[in-house]
Amino acid sequence: MAFRRVRDVRRHWRLSAKLLIASSVATVIGFSAICASVMLDMRRGEEELARQTLENLASGIDADISRNIELNDLSLRAVVSNLVMPEISRVSKELRHLILFDHAATAKHFGVIQVFDGEGNLTIDAASLDPRPENRSDEEYFTVHRDHPDAGLFISRPMLHRGAYSIVLSRRITGDNGRFLGVVVGAIRFSYFHELFERLNLAPGDTITVLRRDRTIIMRTPFDLDVIGRRLAEQTNWKAENLKEGTSFAGKGPVDATPRLYVRRIGTSPLYVVVGKPLESIFNLWRTEAIRIGAIMAALVAFVVGTALFLAREIGRRADAEDRLEELATTDALTGLKNRRKFDAEIELEWRRATRQGLPIALLMIDADHFKAYNDTNGHQAGDQVLVGIAICISDSVRRAGDCPARFGGEEFAVLLPGTNAVDALNVAESIRLKVQQWSEGETITTVSVGVASMKPSAGQQWSDLVEAADRALYAAKANGRNQSVVASMPKFSLVA
Repeated sequence: MAFRRVRDVRRHWRLSAKLLIASSVATVIGFSAICASVMLDMRRGEEELARQTLENLASGIDADISRNIELNDLSLRAVVSNLVMPEISRVSKELRHLILFDHAATAKHFGVIQVFDGEGNLTIDAASLDPRPENRSDEEYFTVHRDHPDAGLFISRPMLHRGAYSIVLSRRITGDNGRFLGVVVGAIRFSYFHELFERLNLAPGDTITVLRRDRTIIMRTPFDLDVIGRRLAEQTNWKAENLKEGTSFAGKGPVDATPRLYVRRIGTSPLYVVVGKPLESIFNLWRTEAIRIGAIMAALVAFVVGTALFLAREIGRRADAEDRLEELATTDALTGLKNRRKFDAEIELEWRRATRQGLPIALLMIDADHFKAYNDTNGHQAGDQVLVGIAICISDSVRRAGDCPARFGGEEFAVLLPGTNAVDALNVAESIRLKVQQWSEGETITTVSVGVASMKPSAGQQWSDLVEAADRALYAAKANGRNQSVVASMPKFSLVA
């Protein structure tokens, strides 16, 4: 029973070491997962906040641009509707100017309204009663209205118009039966966009891009003439699906290689706005927090792992100490075989296993012949040498992992052979006896007698019955002259030399 308590303690310590390591690993993984989840939520929060900010910025810019385009377009519409009135051709130039341009929107960034006839010749100029001869039949806005009656309001590519970079807004003049009579044009100078963007508090790397519906860049800040007028539809490395209306896109854009978060505003204006912000600036604060929290987590993980390994090593050392104590507690100091305590624990365990599985279990009881006389004649040291020699012979003959050779007491030994019948047990007994006899043919002359018993445990039997049977067989071997093996049979013994 004491042995079992020692073994249970040892198993408990080994289990505790495994549980400690497993719980430490689980704790590290759990905290790391929670930390990673929190950091990802923070990152998504930063991105969502930036997206909302950019969306609001794009909304304000789009509203301002749309309002100015609408004002300019209303002026163009008024001129077109007045030009098709029959009476307009019969009035004086001064009155015609008053009728056509009295309600025209005026602003410092708006260009003057001009009227070109069906041949592209300038006929009316809001800035002069007698305009200079000018022909614009080769301009994009003229050919578009001439060839496409349903073009509506057309916004040109960025161009040099009347000495200033501008976008030209134009509408078709249609006569009876859909006849093309010319175009009315106005302009919004680039100075409007520059002034609009300068009012905004933009961070380094932020971009604002105004595009035409065919994805032609009308204006962009930071301003770059090489970018203005570029058609993104012609770029193979950028697709319109990357940034649809009312959506956002994170990554490299079509103009430069800086990764940004781009937001496109939903609108009905001929122009639309895309606002971009570098991802590095969006996640700069988050990255700082991630590094700080990551460093703290790394320190905690190192502490937990280090502590767990230290405690596991200490538990392992204690388990090793328990193993050594167990070995000392269950090993005979002289012979190196298992002692009586270990033998009692093993035979109880194997007896129960044999009972459950219906297997035989054998026992050899071995006694040194005439040992007391030899010990008295040659001394205790010589007697100890004899016992050690017998133990070596037993160990050489018993090699199965489940077998249990033990010193039973004094000059008596026992060998437990689980799953062994009487015939096989007798063979082992004879092997031991012959090895002892061969070893003792020198100066040390001794022999052993062996009692052999084998049975299949049944209900009501105890392992002490097996020991008693083997012990009786041993006495029979001694009574028959010693140096022999005797197999016990139930209810009587058979003597086998």
